[in-house]
Amino acid sequence: MRRLAPRFKAAAAAVAVVAAAVMASACLHAGTGTDTDAGTGGAQLAQAEGAQPAARAGDPLFDPSRSTVTAEGRDRGKPRPLHLHLAVGARAPFRAYLLDQPPRLVVEMEGLDLPAGPAAVQGADLLAGLRWGPGLPGWGRIIAALPGPYAVAAATITGRDGEAAAIELSLVPVGPEDFAPRADAMTALKGLPEPSELPPAVADDGRLRVVLDPGHGGFDPGAQVDGVSEAALMLQFSTELAAALNAAGIDARLTRGEDRFVPLEQRTTAARAVDADLFISLHADMLPKAQAAGATIYVWNPASNDRAAQELAARHDRDDMLAGVDLDGTDDRVARALIDLARTRTQPASEAFASHLSSELALSDIGMHRRPVQGAAFSVLKSPDIPSVLVELGFLSDPVDRANLLNPAWRAQMAGAITRAVTNWRADQAAAGTLRGVVPPAR
Repeated sequence: MRRLAPRFKAAAAAVAVVAAAVMASACLHAGTGTDTDAGTGGAQLAQAEGAQPAARAGDPLFDPSRSTVTAEGRDRGKPRPLHLHLAVGARAPFRAYLLDQPPRLVVEMEGLDLPAGPAAVQGADLLAGLRWGPGLPGWGRIIAALPGPYAVAAATITGRDGEAAAIELSLVPVGPEDFAPRADAMTALKGLPEPSELPPAVADDGRLRVVLDPGHGGFDPGAQVDGVSEAALMLQFSTELAAALNAAGIDARLTRGEDRFVPLEQRTTAARAVDADLFISLHADMLPKAQAAGATIYVWNPASNDRAAQELAARHDRDDMLAGVDLDGTDDRVARALIDLARTRTQPASEAFASHLSSELALSDIGMHRRPVQGAAFSVLKSPDIPSVLVELGFLSDPVDRANLLNPAWRAQMAGAITRAVTNWRADQAAAGTLRGVVPPAR
């Protein structure tokens, strides 16, 4: 990488090699096992023999007798908007995505147990086929063959506090030009990430490069209070912060420059593509009263048992599951070991920036959480080769924080504190030999 020290480069390269080996192994085995996506079949398909383990108490269970497929409007011989109600009994991570040739919707859920044979689903004749079977290890898969090209208008899971859960999917017919299936059915069904469109290579001008990640966007507005959405507010602040960083001689980039949804994995991929030295994800979430107020800085810690951090991590990851991204990945033990090795180099750099930022916020008299630096398992912090932090600028659920976030003067103060933290962190890291940024002259 452009500015990472050799020890960062070696670990990152090893991770890339093993990741390629894992993908190649998955491709070699694409035609084996119990893949249920062969042919369109009838309205239902029994699960592959012996492929689905017995369900445990509390695990989700697909119940065809309580599931339905309905269509809007009168049948005039053309595709109609469809709604699928899939009774699954219990809540769990799930994803939904589209495939082509023929058009079909794939729904996968972690730990989902499936019926052992064919069963009737009310309204299944509205589809070209409906079947189920095992997917990735530990996941169940339901496939709906569609009567034409469709788009997923909404996907959610209902049922809380002991209520029976159901996956609710709304589909609308679209023209061929607007049909957006996964590009490669094999990689989708094997749980491999879809290739990201990388930006063109950038010239190395020697400046420190920081990628700012405005949280949420598009169909995922994030927290919403009194007509204000977290996604819009973070985009506005990120634009303001980028201007402050660029004015200080730092090359600042955004993962999104408009109101659109960007999967979490593609956010970090975009940072890697431009050879980022630092990744800062920006949020302003909501939590129940008394759980959170003030700015909070998070660094990677998968073992964190903080309840609020766990709730935020689950909320941030949920929309990626809806968009068809498997956040757990399929790394083997060797890959995980190399990733952990790379992280032993970048984690101290992440923690060092968090320390600089908390100091600058205190010096700027910006209100912070009682524990300003915390660990959490946010997916955007997983990059083993880029120092990364997630900053909750405040919480829209807190009236004081909300007033600050809507105040241009306060946002300018916050942008100034982050810029000074980046500048000081850059000088420390350059002195330690971990990056080659341009060190600002002494003042």
